[in-house]
Amino acid sequence: MNFYLSVKKIKLTILAVFTLLVLFSCEALKTAPYDQYSYQKSIDIKIDSSRLMDEATTSYSSHSEEIDKLLIDMEKMVEYEKNKPNNEITYAMWKLISDENKNLLGGFFKRWEEKETLSQAFVIEAKSQVMEAMDMLIQYEGKKDKDAMSKLLQIINNQ
Repeated sequence: MNFYLSVKKIKLTILAVFTLLVLFSCEALKTAPYDQYSYQKSIDIKIDSSRLMDEATTSYSSHSEEIDKLLIDMEKMVEYEKNKPNNEITYAMWKLISDENKNLLGGFFKRWEEKETLSQAFVIEAKSQVMEAMDMLIQYEGKKDKDAMSKLLQIINNQ
Protein backbone atom coordinates (compact mmCIF):
# COMPACT_ATOMS: atom_id res chain seq x y z
CA MET A 1 0.00 0.00 0.00
CA ASN A 2 2.84 2.42 0.80
CA PHE A 3 4.36 1.71 -2.59
CA TYR A 4 1.17 2.85 -4.35
CA LEU A 5 1.00 6.01 -2.22
CA SER A 6 4.61 6.82 -3.12
CA VAL A 7 3.95 6.30 -6.83
CA LYS A 8 0.83 8.44 -6.57
CA LYS A 9 2.79 11.21 -4.79
CA ILE A 10 5.50 11.05 -7.45
CA LYS A 11 2.91 11.30 -10.23
CA LEU A 12 1.23 14.27 -8.53
CA THR A 13 4.59 15.97 -8.00
CA ILE A 14 5.55 15.46 -11.64
CA LEU A 15 2.16 16.78 -12.75
CA ALA A 16 2.51 19.84 -10.49
CA VAL A 17 6.03 20.57 -11.75
CA PHE A 18 4.94 20.14 -15.37
CA THR A 19 1.96 22.45 -14.82
CA LEU A 20 4.19 25.11 -13.28
CA LEU A 21 6.67 24.84 -16.13
CA VAL A 22 3.91 25.28 -18.69
CA LEU A 23 2.49 28.27 -16.85
CA PHE A 24 5.85 30.00 -16.49
CA SER A 25 6.86 29.34 -20.09
CA CYS A 26 3.57 30.82 -21.30
CA GLU A 27 4.09 33.88 -19.09
CA ALA A 28 7.21 34.81 -21.05
CA LEU A 29 5.29 34.68 -24.34
CA LYS A 30 2.41 36.88 -23.25
CA THR A 31 1.44 39.97 -25.14
CA ALA A 32 -1.03 42.56 -24.03
CA PRO A 33 -4.61 41.62 -24.92
CA TYR A 34 -6.59 43.48 -27.56
CA ASP A 35 -7.26 47.04 -26.46
CA GLN A 36 -9.99 48.97 -28.27
CA TYR A 37 -8.63 52.31 -27.08
CA SER A 38 -5.12 51.61 -28.44
CA TYR A 39 -6.55 50.36 -31.71
CA GLN A 40 -8.85 53.36 -32.21
CA LYS A 41 -6.27 55.97 -31.16
CA SER A 42 -3.71 54.41 -33.51
CA ILE A 43 -6.16 54.75 -36.39
CA ASP A 44 -7.00 58.34 -35.39
CA ILE A 45 -3.32 59.30 -35.25
CA LYS A 46 -2.65 57.61 -38.59
CA ILE A 47 -5.45 59.53 -40.31
CA ASP A 48 -4.47 62.85 -38.72
CA SER A 49 -0.81 62.23 -39.60
CA SER A 50 -1.62 61.41 -43.20
CA ARG A 51 -3.62 64.58 -43.61
CA LEU A 52 -0.93 66.74 -42.00
CA MET A 53 1.90 65.13 -43.96
CA ASP A 54 0.09 66.07 -47.17
CA GLU A 55 0.32 69.71 -46.04
CA ALA A 56 4.12 69.63 -45.59
CA THR A 57 4.69 71.33 -48.95
CA THR A 58 3.17 74.44 -47.33
CA SER A 59 4.60 76.33 -44.37
CA TYR A 60 5.03 74.53 -41.06
CA SER A 61 4.03 77.63 -39.12
CA SER A 62 0.58 77.68 -40.71
CA HIS A 63 -0.05 74.18 -39.30
CA SER A 64 1.84 74.40 -36.01
CA GLU A 65 -1.25 74.17 -33.78
CA GLU A 66 -2.48 71.02 -35.51
CA ILE A 67 1.00 69.51 -35.39
CA ASP A 68 1.38 70.33 -31.69
CA LYS A 69 -1.95 68.64 -30.98
CA LEU A 70 -0.87 65.54 -32.90
CA LEU A 71 2.50 65.44 -31.13
CA ILE A 72 0.71 65.62 -27.78
CA ASP A 73 -1.60 62.77 -28.85
CA MET A 74 1.49 60.73 -29.72
CA GLU A 75 3.07 61.51 -26.33
CA LYS A 76 -0.13 60.35 -24.66
CA MET A 77 -0.01 57.08 -26.60
CA VAL A 78 3.61 56.47 -25.59
CA GLU A 79 2.69 57.02 -21.95
CA TYR A 80 -0.47 54.90 -22.19
CA GLU A 81 1.33 52.00 -23.88
CA LYS A 82 4.26 52.18 -21.46
CA ASN A 83 2.08 51.33 -18.50
CA LYS A 84 0.22 48.34 -19.94
CA PRO A 85 1.58 44.94 -18.85
CA ASN A 86 3.13 42.65 -21.49
CA ASN A 87 3.20 45.50 -23.98
CA GLU A 88 6.87 46.00 -24.78
CA ILE A 89 6.48 45.75 -28.55
CA THR A 90 3.68 48.29 -28.94
CA TYR A 91 5.42 50.62 -26.50
CA ALA A 92 8.72 50.36 -28.41
CA MET A 93 6.92 51.01 -31.70
CA TRP A 94 5.18 54.13 -30.38
CA LYS A 95 8.49 55.42 -29.03
CA LEU A 96 10.05 54.84 -32.45
CA ILE A 97 7.19 56.49 -34.36
CA SER A 98 7.28 59.57 -32.15
CA ASP A 99 11.08 59.91 -31.83
CA GLU A 100 12.12 63.12 -33.56
CA ASN A 101 15.61 61.72 -34.16
CA LYS A 102 14.32 58.77 -36.19
CA ASN A 103 12.90 58.60 -39.70
CA LEU A 104 9.24 58.17 -38.90
CA LEU A 105 6.57 60.63 -37.79
CA GLY A 106 8.44 62.52 -35.07
CA GLY A 107 11.44 62.94 -37.36
CA PHE A 108 9.22 64.08 -40.23
CA PHE A 109 7.67 66.87 -38.17
CA LYS A 110 11.07 67.95 -36.85
CA ARG A 111 12.44 68.16 -40.39
CA TRP A 112 9.36 70.07 -41.57
CA GLU A 113 9.78 72.55 -38.73
CA GLU A 114 13.50 73.02 -39.51
CA LYS A 115 12.96 73.44 -43.27
CA GLU A 116 9.58 75.27 -43.02
CA THR A 117 8.42 73.48 -46.21
CA LEU A 118 9.29 70.10 -47.71
CA SER A 119 9.45 68.93 -51.31
CA GLN A 120 6.60 66.89 -52.74
CA ALA A 121 8.98 63.99 -53.51
CA PHE A 122 10.21 63.89 -49.91
CA VAL A 123 6.67 64.03 -48.53
CA ILE A 124 5.53 61.15 -50.76
CA GLU A 125 8.45 58.92 -49.76
CA ALA A 126 8.30 59.77 -46.05
CA LYS A 127 4.54 59.37 -45.96
CA SER A 128 4.70 55.90 -47.50
CA GLN A 129 7.19 54.80 -44.82
CA VAL A 130 5.21 56.32 -41.95
CA MET A 131 1.89 54.93 -43.18
CA GLU A 132 3.40 51.46 -43.61
CA ALA A 133 4.73 51.55 -40.05
CA MET A 134 1.37 52.78 -38.74
CA ASP A 135 -0.46 50.06 -40.69
CA MET A 136 1.77 47.39 -39.16
CA LEU A 137 1.15 48.78 -35.69
CA ILE A 138 -2.61 48.85 -36.27
CA GLN A 139 -2.57 45.29 -37.64
CA TYR A 140 -0.64 44.13 -34.60
CA GLU A 141 -3.06 45.92 -32.27
CA GLY A 142 -5.99 44.28 -34.05
CA LYS A 143 -4.61 40.75 -34.33
CA LYS A 144 -1.81 40.32 -31.79
CA ASP A 145 -0.47 37.50 -33.97
CA LYS A 146 3.09 36.31 -34.50
CA ASP A 147 3.33 37.54 -38.09
CA ALA A 148 2.37 41.10 -37.16
CA MET A 149 4.68 40.94 -34.15
CA SER A 150 7.56 39.77 -36.33
CA LYS A 151 7.07 42.68 -38.74
CA LEU A 152 7.09 45.21 -35.92
CA LEU A 153 10.19 43.67 -34.37
CA GLN A 154 12.00 44.01 -37.71
CA ILE A 155 11.20 47.72 -37.83
CA ILE A 156 12.13 48.25 -34.18
CA ASN A 157 15.42 46.38 -34.51
CA ASN A 158 16.41 48.15 -37.75
CA GLN A 159 16.09 51.66 -36.35
